[in-house]
Amino acid sequence: MPPNSLVDVADEQLAASVGEKVVAALALLHEIARDWQPAVFANSLGAEDMVLTDLILGHDLPIDIFSLDTGRLPEETYALMAAVERHYGTQLKVYFPRHELVEKFARQHGVNAFYESVERRKACCHARKVEPLQRALAGRSAWVTGLRAQQAATREGLPARHFDAGNGLEKFNPLADWSEREVWAYLRANDVPYNALYDQGYRSIGCAPCSRPVVAGEDVRAGRWWWEEPESKECGLHVGPDGKLVRAKKV
Repeated sequence: MPPNSLVDVADEQLAASVGEKVVAALALLHEIARDWQPAVFANSLGAEDMVLTDLILGHDLPIDIFSLDTGRLPEETYALMAAVERHYGTQLKVYFPRHELVEKFARQHGVNAFYESVERRKACCHARKVEPLQRALAGRSAWVTGLRAQQAATREGLPARHFDAGNGLEKFNPLADWSEREVWAYLRANDVPYNALYDQGYRSIGCAPCSRPVVAGEDVRAGRWWWEEPESKECGLHVGPDGKLVRAKKV
């Protein structure tokens, strides 16, 4: 079922909840823009990241926005890139993988070797995602993401803010406590463009070979690297030196 079909635009309780979450997210974004320059937002063009794109550009916040083009994105994602540029009158800054790293992986293992093991999948993700991200974050003081705690078992307990030791900067997750329904309520209420694959049953979208629609009863990220166990489903962008995401401290 498409995730936007889960939202009733006339649901007053949901609208009120989204309104409260927007106020909190904007307060954090304004703090980042004021106190953590230079700051940057890594826009994966997923539903959550389109919420943040709309908030940052809609409020003219001095937070740079970039996207990663892995070279294997779905056509619908490229279409969304163009739609974002038209809708907001801006041009996305895009980082690409270093060709020599991708060529080395393909020569050594094969172009689709990521299906063979978690190790090879993560090696592919490193060449196509992690290394370009490291270049994009170089010299920055803060990194904004669209991560949510409810997205997957690996993201449970995600804090709104923490220090990213691997990249040496402060990391902010303004939507950490948002639900999927709240994300889609915001997108629909504000006519924010989104990836057409969501209307085909996708609920998390990455590279084309590594994403599929989900079926009833599956979690949000079940369609990502579906041949792996849930505990391994991170690409390396958001994990610390121990290979895990930072969790909020219990009080």
